[in-house]
Amino acid sequence: MKRSGVLMWLLAVTLMAGCASQTTGSGNAANSPQDALEAYTNLGLQYLQAGNTVNAKTSVQRAIAIDSGYAPAYNAMALIFQTEQEFELAEEYFRKAMSADRTSAMIHNNYGAFLFSQQRYGEACEQLNQATTDPFYQQRAQAFENLGRCYLLIDSPEKAEEAFRRSLAINGNRPVALVELSGLLLDKGENAASNRLFERFRELVDQQRTEHSSRSLWLGIRLARAERNVSRAATYALLLKNLYPKSQEYRLYEETAQ
Repeated sequence: MKRSGVLMWLLAVTLMAGCASQTTGSGNAANSPQDALEAYTNLGLQYLQAGNTVNAKTSVQRAIAIDSGYAPAYNAMALIFQTEQEFELAEEYFRKAMSADRTSAMIHNNYGAFLFSQQRYGEACEQLNQATTDPFYQQRAQAFENLGRCYLLIDSPEKAEEAFRRSLAINGNRPVALVELSGLLLDKGENAASNRLFERFRELVDQQRTEHSSRSLWLGIRLARAERNVSRAATYALLLKNLYPKSQEYRLYEETAQ
C-alpha cells in the first residue's frame, strides 16, 4: 500500500473536559478565580463546538484577563483561530500555551495536529511524540495513533508500527490504529497477523462503532485477494467505488484490477 499521500483520516485534537465550575446565566463565573478561569475557558470551547467563534473568543479572553499565564486558555484560543483559518494567530497562541505549560500532553497533541494540518510533518511528529510521554494523559492512545499516522507521512514505517502498537496496547479498539497496523503488517507479508487486526476492525464496523474509510476498504480488498476470497474482494471493491470513487485508494484498485 502506498504511504506517501496525504492521509484521508484527519488527526484529532483534544478538548478539555467539561466545565468544572458553574456559570451564571450571563456567563459570569462564580466561586474562586480558578473556577472562573476554568469556566470561561470551557464556555469558550463549548461555543467553539457550537460554531460560534465570536463568543468563544470573548469567553476565552476573559479567562486570559484573569490569569495571563493560564495555558488551557491559550490552547483554546489557538483552536478557535485554527477553526477560523487564522493560522498564524493559531500558531502564536499554541506557542503561548506551551510557554505557559511545557509539560501539557494535551497542548502538544493539539499543536502537533495543527502542524500536521499544515503539512509540517517533521515538526508535527516531534510535538505528537511529546504528547505520548505522559503516562497519565487520558488521550494517550489517541496521541500514539496520531503519532503513527505522522510517522507514515515521513516514511518511517517502523516507528509508525511501534506507535500503533502502543496505541492498541492502551486501547485495543482504536479503529485507525487497527487499520494502519494491519496494513503495515500486510506490507511485510505477515498476512495472518494483519487479518486478525482487520477482523477486530470489522467487528467495530458491525457494531456501528466506526465506519469504513477508503483506506480500510482498500485494505480489505488486498486481504481478500491474499486469501483468494473473490466474493469478499468484490464486495469491498463495490463499497469503495460507491463511497469513495475519487479516492487514491480507488485509483489504486482500478490500476491493480486491470
